[in-house]
Amino acid sequence: MSSLTELTEAVRAFASERHWEQFHTPKNLAMALAGEVGELLAELQWLTPEQSAAVMQDPDLGPRVRAEIGDVTIYLVRLADVLGIDLIEAAVDKLGEAGRRYTVEAARGSAAKIDQL
Repeated sequence: MSSLTELTEAVRAFASERHWEQFHTPKNLAMALAGEVGELLAELQWLTPEQSAAVMQDPDLGPRVRAEIGDVTIYLVRLADVLGIDLIEAAVDKLGEAGRRYTVEAARGSAAKIDQL
């Protein structure tokens, strides 16, 4: 599987085969997504910046972080599918908006949020 479309179809089929559509409301999926993000955060919570940057080299922690990112991805893909949102289009639109708000000249090297709209 190599495309977002293929992943979306696979996640949709997985839910359908189990008759889970009735439970996959936007609210429930958003809550599940938040829970999975929380589990990802828990894996990284007490690491130093250096440890977090090297997390995938840790033989115990790396696979857990990878699995949590997989869970986050699945729930995000399912939520977008249920809501009829094209994830690539939404991300591209948001990136364009961010580029207008945070120009290279104004934001380069700064973590400060500068509202330029």
